[in-house]
Amino acid sequence: MRAVPPHETIRVLIADDQALVRDGFGMILSEEPDLALVGEAADGAEAIRAARELSPDVVLMDVRMPNVDGIEATAAICRDTSAKVLVLTTFDVDEYVYDALRAGASGFLLKDMRRAELVEAVRVVAGGEALLAPTVTRRLIADVVGRSGRAPVSPRADARLETLTARETDTLRQVARGLSNAEIARELYVTEHTVKTHVSSVLSKLALRDRVQAVVLAYESGLVRPGESPSPE
Repeated sequence: MRAVPPHETIRVLIADDQALVRDGFGMILSEEPDLALVGEAADGAEAIRAARELSPDVVLMDVRMPNVDGIEATAAICRDTSAKVLVLTTFDVDEYVYDALRAGASGFLLKDMRRAELVEAVRVVAGGEALLAPTVTRRLIADVVGRSGRAPVSPRADARLETLTARETDTLRQVARGLSNAEIARELYVTEHTVKTHVSSVLSKLALRDRVQAVVLAYESGLVRPGESPSPE
């Protein structure tokens, strides 16, 4: 996983079928010295081509687009490139967003977010901290998994979890609750550095791209169930 060093410019691709949305996000990004808009796409097919050709660090991806939708585009981009995908949605709970997370997206953003939230989200994801707005993401996944009956679904996922140590399993449970590294450190009475080590080991052992996929796996495998031990709001 390539994390963008702080001295490098973060390259961003915007994929949305609404020109006004692309223009608005582009204006915001252009005002930040460490962010660079390298391309735009009006549908998923264009997004896939642009991601392969332009090598962005982050793709802002709309879900509902003509021709190839954002879910299929996310899967292709995550499979074929090193770009991180942030899914854009109008709704705070949307089954399409869950599907996009399963396809490899690193998180999601609401389109009515504040300017500062967009900028920070791009920086956070580019730096490798994939889980954005953890409590919101946790509620989204818990809601969709609960309503769709997707958990537990995969014996293979259960087998993969057996490779974790007891402390790594505890760490994964806390990640799935939507806790930050600092919060997990307090919960487990360890240092934040130790938590980072455990999280890295979990991702490596389970062959996951980032924390979002770890949350999805935790719910799908039944390790954590919807509504279990919610983190403080």
